[in-house]
Amino acid sequence: MSLENIDRVAVLGAGNMGHGITEVTAMAGYDVTMRDIKDEFVDDGYESIEWSLRKLEEKEMIDEPADEVLSRIETTTDLEEAVVDADLVIEAAPEELDLKHDIFSDLEEYTSDDTLLATNTSSLPITDIAEVVDSAERVLGLHFFNPPVKMDLVEVIYGEETGDEAAEAGYEWVESIDKTPIYVRKDVRGFVVNTIVGPFGGEPAWMVSEGEATVRQADAAMVHQRGYPMGPFELGDLTGIDVGYHVRKEGGSPIPPITEEKVEAGELGQKTGKGFYDYEDGDGADYERGDGDGFDTLRVEARMINRAAYLVGEGVAKPEEVDTGVQLGLGFPEGICRRADKIGLDTVLEKLETLHEETGAERFEPHPYLEELVEDGDTGEDAGAGFYDYDDDGGLGPFHNLNYELEDGLLQVELDRPSRLNALSADLLAEVDDLFASVDTDEVRCATIEGAGDQAFSAGADISGFSDADPTDLMDVTPAFETVNDFPRPVVAKIDGFCLGGGLELALACDLRIATERSSFGAPEIGLGLIPGGGGTQRLTRILGETRAKELVFRGNHIDADRAEDWGLINRSVDRSEFDDTVGEFVDDLRTGPPIGLKVAKKVMNEGQDASLDAALALESQGFGLLSSTDDVVEGTVAFAEDREPEFEGE
Repeated sequence: MSLENIDRVAVLGAGNMGHGITEVTAMAGYDVTMRDIKDEFVDDGYESIEWSLRKLEEKEMIDEPADEVLSRIETTTDLEEAVVDADLVIEAAPEELDLKHDIFSDLEEYTSDDTLLATNTSSLPITDIAEVVDSAERVLGLHFFNPPVKMDLVEVIYGEETGDEAAEAGYEWVESIDKTPIYVRKDVRGFVVNTIVGPFGGEPAWMVSEGEATVRQADAAMVHQRGYPMGPFELGDLTGIDVGYHVRKEGGSPIPPITEEKVEAGELGQKTGKGFYDYEDGDGADYERGDGDGFDTLRVEARMINRAAYLVGEGVAKPEEVDTGVQLGLGFPEGICRRADKIGLDTVLEKLETLHEETGAERFEPHPYLEELVEDGDTGEDAGAGFYDYDDDGGLGPFHNLNYELEDGLLQVELDRPSRLNALSADLLAEVDDLFASVDTDEVRCATIEGAGDQAFSAGADISGFSDADPTDLMDVTPAFETVNDFPRPVVAKIDGFCLGGGLELALACDLRIATERSSFGAPEIGLGLIPGGGGTQRLTRILGETRAKELVFRGNHIDADRAEDWGLINRSVDRSEFDDTVGEFVDDLRTGPPIGLKVAKKVMNEGQDASLDAALALESQGFGLLSSTDDVVEGTVAFAEDREPEFEGE
C-alpha cells in the first residue's frame, strides 16, 4: 500500500466536498469516479466541477484545458462500479455514523485488500467508522477543507488501528495533488484545526454571555488588534451557529448561553438572515476598529494555546503541524504555537491559572505539557525555547515564514504564507533580511524569490500588523528591501499571480523580474490613504519614469503583465507553461556568469543611478579597472579564443 499503487480514485458523494475533492483529484492527473445515490446529485456535482474548471481555465490557474481534466472524471450511482477498480476510495457522505457504517461495510466487500479506504469526516471518530471493517488498518481520515479547490490543507488522521503504511500512502497522495497534509496521530475529537478554533469562538461567547464583552467588541479586537481574518462571531455567522452548537453538544462540552439562545431562536447566521449580526435589515458584521478597545484578547488566545499544548503534549500533532493547520485551515496570521512563544508561555500559564482559580471552570485548567514547559524554563522566544527551539547554532534560520534551498550556486527563496497570499508580515520581512544578510555569498551565484501557492508572489503588506506599530517605525525604509537590493549577487523575482503593494516593492528590489501572463501589478496603498513605504515611489520612478510611476501610485490601479512588460516594469511576460523554462534560462546565464563581474556590474549600476553622469562614469571606469586584473577575465578571454564556454571561479 503506497503512493505508487494509486492510479484510480473513487469519491463517494457529489456534494460540495465530494465534487470538490473529485475536481482537485482530476486536476492532479488521476482518473476519478464520483458516485452519489441519485442521478440528479451526480449531475449537479459534475456541473459544478465543469463550471469551476472553466473559470480556472479563464484565469490561467490550471496548466491544461478544462476538457482534459473533465475527461478523467467518470460518474455513477452504482457503488460497486465506482470502487471495484479503485486504489483509493474517499467517502464524503453526510455526517451520519450509521450511513458511513453501511458504506464501509460495502467497501470491504467490493474492494481489494490493498485498496486504501479514507473518510472525509470532519467530526466523527475514524475509529468508530472503521469498526465495521475487518481490515481497519487500511482505514484513515483525509479531512479536506471547504472548498477543496481553494483550501490547501488536508488532515491525515489515524484511527486506533490505522497502519503507518496506510497513513503514509495517504499523506504522499495528498502531496501528489498539490495539497499540504498534516498528520493527526491520534483520533481526537475535532482533530487539529477544530480543536484550536473551538476556544476562538467559544471563549468570546462565554465572555458576552457573562456580560464581560460585546459581540462587536470581541470581533473588532480579534481582527484589528490581533490580526485574525474574521472575528469569532462573524465566523460563527458564516459557518452556522448551529454547527458549533452541535459539535459542543455531541462532545459533552458546556454551551455558552448566547449560543444556545441563538439556536433556540432559529437565528443561525447568514443562512437564516440573522445570527449574532442582522443580515436582512442590518449591515451584517458592522464592527469597526475602535470597537475592540478593552477586550481581553489574551483570555481567548490563552485557551487556544492551552489546546495546542494538549495536542502537542498528547502526541496528536507536532507544533509545526498545529501551526500549519491553523494557518492553512483557518487563515490565522501565524501559527498558534509560534504566537504562544512570542507572548511567553509563562504569561499564558499565569492567565489560565488566574481564570481557573477565579471561576473554577474546567476549560481554564492548564494542560500538564504547558506547565512542564514553563517549569523547565522553556517559556518562548526570549528564553530560547518554548513550543519551538530558538537556540542559535550559528547557521541560517530557523525560518518559519519562508523556505530556502542553496544548491549549485542557486539560492531559491520562497515566501511561505500562501493562506495570506504571501502578505509581507514583519516576521517574514525580518526573515528575508536575515537570510540575505547572513548567507555565505561565496556559495551563491544568483538568487530567486517566489511566492508559495498558486495565487500570488505577494499581495502586499500584512496590514493587520499596522495596528500595533509605532508611526515612527513605519517611516523607516524596510531593511529587507534594501538588503535584497544590495545583495552582491543577481536576484530574480519569479512572479506568478498578484504582485501588489509591498510585494511589488520586494520585486522592485530584485534585479530582474519575470512574470506569468496572468500576473497583475499595482501600488494600491493610496486607497488606504498611504503611499508605498518600501522604496516603491523611488524605485518605480527610476524604472518607469515619472509619468508612469505616478499613474501607478496615484491611481492605485492594477496593470497586467503584458502592460508591465511594455512599460519596462518586468523583463518578460510569458505563458505559465513557459514560465519555468524562461526563468531557468535567466538563472543558467547568471549562475554560470562571472561572480565578481556580476557583483561589480550590479554595484556600479545601482549606485550610478543616484550619481551625476560624471561620477557614474567614474564608478564604471573603476569597476572596469578592478575586473581587468581578475582570473575570471583571463578565463573569459581564453575561452573566447578557444571557442568554448568559460568556467568562471569568482577569482
